[in-house]
Amino acid sequence: MTDRIIETEQDVAEGAAHLAAICPRLRHAYDLTGPLPLRRNPDGFARLLGAIVSQQVSVASANAIWSRLEQAGFTDPGVIGAVNDDDLRAVGLSRQKARYARALAEAEIDYMALRAAPTEAVITTLTQVPGIGVWTAEIYAMFSLGRADVFAPGDLALQEAARLLYELPERPKERALRQMAETWSPWRSVAARMLWAYYRVAKDREGIR
Repeated sequence: MTDRIIETEQDVAEGAAHLAAICPRLRHAYDLTGPLPLRRNPDGFARLLGAIVSQQVSVASANAIWSRLEQAGFTDPGVIGAVNDDDLRAVGLSRQKARYARALAEAEIDYMALRAAPTEAVITTLTQVPGIGVWTAEIYAMFSLGRADVFAPGDLALQEAARLLYELPERPKERALRQMAETWSPWRSVAARMLWAYYRVAKDREGIR
């Protein structure tokens, strides 16, 4: 495996220093935000299920739904396979997300193998599961696997943060932001952390769960 892994706050600080050195606007954002969070999560089924829960809802709503899932014990693939859609909808999942949760539980992903797989292979594997799009796979690679050079340009908070920071006339679309992020390699995951932190400062609200 050749992908750089973010393990510590020092790794994040190294990436942030690199980005601040190559881009005055990112340096400005970093001056405003201060040290960036590590944001390392465990990997596995529960984290992917959490990413599905977070799709197209606010951070507050995602946190509330996830709390109900945990209280009901619905964070294990075996349990998800044993309950019905009404049970899943009762804790806040939409009909569509309940279907996605079942698909994830039935996918039998080898989460251990993903730890050593190249990032592109991780994204390819995960996006074969219904309900897991590129955004979800990129978030998982970024935070659960610690990949240093992953970005999630489909994220609306990242798009809005880029618009504000670079004084763009409108939010960059996913393709444009992906191209923009290429200049931030090999620390695109840290650039994402920086933009989310800047979004929180500029908008006074969280951009990622």
